[in-house]
Amino acid sequence: MSTHQSTTGATAPVTAPGAGSGDDATARALDAHVFHSWSAQAQPTAFVLAGGSGSHVWDHAGRRYLDFSSQLVNTNIGHQHPKVVAAIQEQAATLATVAPATASLVRGRAAERVLSHAPAGMSKVFFTNGGADANENAIRLARLHTGRDKVVSAYRSYHGNTGAAVVATGDWRRVPNEYARGHVHVFGPYLYRSEFWATSPEQEAERALHHLERVIQAEGPASVAAILLETIPGTAGVLVPPPGYLAGVREIADRYGVVLILDEVMAGFGRTGAWLALDHFDVQPDLVTFAKGVNSGYVPTGGVMISAEIAATFDERVFPGGLTYSGHPLAMASIVATVDAMAEEGVVENAATIGRDVLGPGLADLADRHPLVGDVRGLGVFWAVELVRDAATREPVGADVMGAIKAGALARGLLPFVADNRVHVVPPCVVTPDEAAEGLALLDEVLTEVGARI
Repeated sequence: MSTHQSTTGATAPVTAPGAGSGDDATARALDAHVFHSWSAQAQPTAFVLAGGSGSHVWDHAGRRYLDFSSQLVNTNIGHQHPKVVAAIQEQAATLATVAPATASLVRGRAAERVLSHAPAGMSKVFFTNGGADANENAIRLARLHTGRDKVVSAYRSYHGNTGAAVVATGDWRRVPNEYARGHVHVFGPYLYRSEFWATSPEQEAERALHHLERVIQAEGPASVAAILLETIPGTAGVLVPPPGYLAGVREIADRYGVVLILDEVMAGFGRTGAWLALDHFDVQPDLVTFAKGVNSGYVPTGGVMISAEIAATFDERVFPGGLTYSGHPLAMASIVATVDAMAEEGVVENAATIGRDVLGPGLADLADRHPLVGDVRGLGVFWAVELVRDAATREPVGADVMGAIKAGALARGLLPFVADNRVHVVPPCVVTPDEAAEGLALLDEVLTEVGARI
């Protein structure tokens, strides 16, 4: 029997057990009853998963895949981590659910664990059921705290699929869902496709900051409640901000009395090789939203880290927001176990090492050797490979090429994350150097094969 070994040597069985628990054909047939996210429903589901462990997943037939997607960039601690699974099982046997207004030891411990890695000045955590409603409630907190309405966010962003969060989002999913009020968008820094005719990171930061401030001035600063930004925009392309940009955003927010919300839903809890992505930058937000990596999505959860100043607004004033499952005990137990295991096993440090020593150099090598690769960017285990038809014009490849990339990766046992004209290289934070190198070698094969055809 093969085993999954964590960064400290803890083991758990990883032999694919799916053959006795079902089959892929049955799973596909039953899936016909499921209405899927972001999908035309007549399209059949071709890909089935039955189990997983560490950085690998498998189907019912036992075919294994190296997970370079972390599903939706959320299984930071890997699949089926034994300590997290055990914590959920133990909590289910102790107290499976409790009303959010009730004091609960496990909820308090989860808040304590989250705040232990929060930026200075954070005093409380409002727990939600995921990242979208974390952003929803952060917007609510900012509006109530300031008495203002407008929220400024980026066109290249994704903040979730609930009322205000999806309108704060900048990509195509916002357009058919624009039912919320008071949202304004700006262009953030993205040097490879600069909106500001910039030729250096310094220019890009300076001009993006000027653009942001002018939009706030034009909208009327007294009407702007918050600036909402992903610390590192993820779904939009792993757009690592240039030096000075986030510090400059903080200065603009302070100048006009605007709340700064940093969305760490995808980038937080180890993904960038730091506990929070904001740890890489000189910035102090007022609110921080999180989800995904805080417990690797084992149980749905998210939350908002709240500064002492904003929390005090509601000391004697009722906060008009809540969720039946806020701080759900199973989710809280999984947060405690995840954060503790990540600390004990050096998972965050492992992500930093993998990014510095394996993924960063390896992806740079792919960029040097493959004309398809226009740009590579990232930190830790959070990278994007942008594919182009022409290096000079930077024309993005189309859906045909990306479909071939995805099919080629799956055929080789590599589960990719594909978005627009990019392959996001986002394995779990527990990925080993050998696994990371294996994934890069498989991606190299795919780029060679597809590149020869276009």
